[in-house]
Amino acid sequence: MSPGNDGHTSFFNWSWLRRHSYDPKFIDTHKILNVQTLWNAGIKDCPPIVQYIDVMKTKEGLASLLKNINEFGFSFIDGVPHAVKETEELARQICFIRETHYGSFWDFRADLEHGDTAYTNLPLRAHTDNTYFTDPSGLQMFHLIEFNGEGGSSLLVDGFYVARQLKMKSPTAYETLSTITIPAHSAGDPNTLIQPTPNGYPILNHDPLLDNSLYQIRYNNDDRSTMNHLEPDQVLEFYDALRKWNSLLKDKSNEYWFQLKPGRAVIFDNWRVLHGRDKYSGHRRLIGCYLNWDDYQSRLKVSYLSQEEILESL
Repeated sequence: MSPGNDGHTSFFNWSWLRRHSYDPKFIDTHKILNVQTLWNAGIKDCPPIVQYIDVMKTKEGLASLLKNINEFGFSFIDGVPHAVKETEELARQICFIRETHYGSFWDFRADLEHGDTAYTNLPLRAHTDNTYFTDPSGLQMFHLIEFNGEGGSSLLVDGFYVARQLKMKSPTAYETLSTITIPAHSAGDPNTLIQPTPNGYPILNHDPLLDNSLYQIRYNNDDRSTMNHLEPDQVLEFYDALRKWNSLLKDKSNEYWFQLKPGRAVIFDNWRVLHGRDKYSGHRRLIGCYLNWDDYQSRLKVSYLSQEEILESL
């Protein structure tokens, strides 16, 4: 309660005051939204999985899916019909589908429909998508609904886990990749030239309002533009840090390889988890989409917080 000079009195709940106190600061009580489990290749023994029917039919099932993505950075969904319509409906349970120059809901093969290595059968190294966007897509969904061939195993790497390793082994390299900006572009299609504003972000991005915590990985070496903005003494520093980062990404103990199959979709956090794919031969039909970060976060919060807690967090 705070009386003003004009006689007006304001009332604030104690929980709101505690949450927004700046001296002293208190721990956020939304514990379930703050749980983050980092992982390496050992996640193969117990990956996060939910059932399609639960996600589609119950609030608890959708909440479990969102909790998995928030905690582990990804989740499998089993029992998905081998069809575009039902897979798209699954994505829309979370939020709106984000349309880009690749379209809305993808249905693609190795046919070079777009000038992008994803539309080939070449191996793809661990990367995040949309480094050329000012606002990279928050989530991605993949569902392999047809495959008649060999190879094509999928790869996930926990970027936050690898970043922690880099920080422990080489603080200098971690600082370099947190400060040096990397220009990026998408120019594979004749009528497309996308570059972020400003023209470049670091690989490791931190939030100064949340104890400078790491919140986003931006890394795709195939989308990197020229680095001619660097000072001469930064060139060796940058490539040395990049080499250390890439070495950890390719460490077998950090790589989670698995074979996607019809009926099992995967959704992952594009701001945290890097993905890739082995080379393959034969026919491979993959469907999926991008989802916005803010819309995903909104669905996550309203799935776990009461209306009172939401208002108190503002």
